[in-house]
Amino acid sequence: MPDATDPTDTDGLTVGQVSSRLGVTVRALHHWDETGLARPSLRSAAGYRLYTAGDIERLHRIVVYRELGLGLDKIRAVLDDASTDVPGALRAQRAQVAERIDRLQQLGAGLDRMVDAHERGMLLTVEQQAAIFGSQWNPDGPAEARQRYGDTTQWRQYAERAASRGPEEWQVVADATAGLDRALGDAMDAGVAPGSPEASRLVARHREVFASYFPLTRQMQVCLGRMYETDPGFATHYDGIRPGLATWFRRLVDADARAHGIDPDTATWQ
Repeated sequence: MPDATDPTDTDGLTVGQVSSRLGVTVRALHHWDETGLARPSLRSAAGYRLYTAGDIERLHRIVVYRELGLGLDKIRAVLDDASTDVPGALRAQRAQVAERIDRLQQLGAGLDRMVDAHERGMLLTVEQQAAIFGSQWNPDGPAEARQRYGDTTQWRQYAERAASRGPEEWQVVADATAGLDRALGDAMDAGVAPGSPEASRLVARHREVFASYFPLTRQMQVCLGRMYETDPGFATHYDGIRPGLATWFRRLVDADARAHGIDPDTATWQ
């Protein structure tokens, strides 16, 4: 290997100088040297590795191909193997880039939906909401819920579920909720008593249906039962199914909580 007399000689550049000039780390240059991908052609009397103009041209090509996403083995083949189909290799890389772009676009769309879900609560038009939840549905309800609960863990969990739901998925949720409402009304008519096996099944079904919005613990369910009875909006809904249904259902929830060691009078939202 030819020698140079000084690391600053114009016949070659040091590793540090090449690193600064090409924007490549010294570590990468050492790795490419060790693997034989790009070795400096000169060495000074003091033992410094020095890159010639030809070496730097090769490094430029390596940097270009690396920025295009080619792996080091593929770059070596492109540079050193005359039989390599360079246009074919680049087309294959272009196809992979197109796939990544498509994935990133899908990711971007998913992020947009997640942002909208956190801000709006439900990604449905007013017309879609009315068709799914009925003409009595309040389309301002999700926005009002966000104002009330937007800083809670449960709102974030709800938004994460809502972001992936379209009209068909919401229809499933609406059907399950309507089915539960009918079952509660029928059970009240049948005289189902708090603490009975049928009552416990209804309480468990309520937690399961409500999990479409966010996970509901028994303590949280007790708090929700109180809200059904005291909140005018909830009370109107449930008492519209059957007069007194909100209070009756709260008693079912309280009895189930006691059966699992929870005091309804001291239960908190946790």
